Amino acid sequence: MRVVFRHFAIALIPLLLGLAAGWAFAFTQESCGRLVGPVFAPKCRWVQLEYQIMFHMAGTALGCLLAAIIGAWLELRRRRAPELPVVAA
Repeated sequence: MRVVFRHFAIALIPLLLGLAAGWAFAFTQESCGRLVGPVFAPKCRWVQLEYQIMFHMAGTALGCLLAAIIGAWLELRRRRAPELPVVAA
């Protein structure tokens, strides 16, 4: 059960980082016009949405990289663990 939980936690890393990056971008923007300027303010909603999607993708890509590194490290650590000798009964 512990192995299943570990794999589940590693699989959640990209999702959580992607959501965190998108929400961080959305909550740091005070106004839509400030993002693109007064000339393009009427079309700002779509530009802001595009930027938020880019932040989601960047966060997910970073999360995938982090999950791959953690997974590889855990696998290497598991292989290096000394094996106990089998005792015949």
